[in-house]
Amino acid sequence: MIKMRLDEVATAVDGRLAGADPAAEVTGAVEYDSRKVGPGGLFVAFPGEKVDGHDYAATAVAAGATAVLGTREVEGVPMVLVDDPLAALAALARTVLPKLPDLCVIGLTGSSGKTTTKDLVAQLAARLGPTVAPPGSLNNELGFPYTVLKADEQTRYLVLEMGARGMGHISYLAGIARPRVGVVLNVGTSHIGEFGSVDNIATAKGELAEAVPVDGVAILNADDERVRKMAVRTRGRVVLVGEAPDADVRADDVTVDAHGRASYTLRVARGSVPVRLRVPGRHQVGNSLAAAAVARELGMPLRELGEALGELELRSVRRMDVFERSDGVTVIDDSYNANPASMAAALRALATIGTGRRTVAVLGYMAELGGFERAGHEEVGRLAAELGVDRLFVVSAEAGPIHEGATAQPGWEGRSVVLGDQEAAIDALRADLRPGDVVLVKGSRYRTWDVVDSLREEGSAA
Repeated sequence: MIKMRLDEVATAVDGRLAGADPAAEVTGAVEYDSRKVGPGGLFVAFPGEKVDGHDYAATAVAAGATAVLGTREVEGVPMVLVDDPLAALAALARTVLPKLPDLCVIGLTGSSGKTTTKDLVAQLAARLGPTVAPPGSLNNELGFPYTVLKADEQTRYLVLEMGARGMGHISYLAGIARPRVGVVLNVGTSHIGEFGSVDNIATAKGELAEAVPVDGVAILNADDERVRKMAVRTRGRVVLVGEAPDADVRADDVTVDAHGRASYTLRVARGSVPVRLRVPGRHQVGNSLAAAAVARELGMPLRELGEALGELELRSVRRMDVFERSDGVTVIDDSYNANPASMAAALRALATIGTGRRTVAVLGYMAELGGFERAGHEEVGRLAAELGVDRLFVVSAEAGPIHEGATAQPGWEGRSVVLGDQEAAIDALRADLRPGDVVLVKGSRYRTWDVVDSLREEGSAA
């Protein structure tokens, strides 16, 4: 964060100082984990029934924090007192951002792929100037302003992921940091249980297009009709990306190699360049096109862009992380989260990487699908069968409709079983896996993490 006096911080968050020197400066990072606080930092103490940040206020100051932002006084600790630390964090971010006039804010949203695309965009932007981007998925009311406050006078590009669990969420985040470049990847069924319909999800995701200013640009997926229609909702210039013939940033001649890595010809208005991606998955074509469009807007030359796209890596954990075990088993760890669209992309990657080998899918429950829950799980099972997955291990009775969808598919010669929990899945894999197999592990958060961790540990020991 930029340097700020404590009286300036208090004014920004509509708070008051207690036991603090108004002239003392915050020169370090803003943190809500006391273990990360360093000299000159500002520790945000969130109250809670089980864990109360105020209990760690003295520890944070001992570690060098200039002050603690919280809701009550702590003896011997310089405090910035507020009613709501979360609202105060947002207010502080809103205050800081205008003090960085050379900063370009890039916002991304979508039902799936936004964390991966955020990582791709950040890697390209970093080639052009100092860049700040969140690790993982810090895309909510806490993680978003926390990331904004990582920017300082040297930062040129701030890449922000924008999540939504309801109407107005993206508008709220955009009110903290309005993107000059806004990217909408897709509209799917993620969180449909909270939104009620895919059309409502499209309305919510389109709030990012609406937030783009007149001198900004909205980068929209031309291959998703709901996203394409967001062009009328933005005041900024529109750039369409995808494989559609009218896309401004387009992929032609797409091929996928035996490792699931795509190659294509990147075409823009004034030229083309060959691209060979390092990251696995056919769906990464769309993600990389969105990243390429951002890079073009930031001024990256086409030739450099083609080379840079081929050097991109997956940075966030448990997202299409492909690793080889010493016993010859290939594991695709895509276990961070799941919805029907991302399940479909992962299954297709499994089918491609597993060509000529036995394919195994360990699939867990997909959360927050509401009334679409049964149909969404059955749809995934049908696709697994259509793709010819050889072994299907369904983790938990909640995910049982995946099994039902697969076994109801005529002509499928694979085998499916529903297992009670992750431990049962680990035992089943131990008994069934053989050298040369390709295993996909995927589910909503925590539902299959133990499975993939076991595969990794046992592979190292084999």
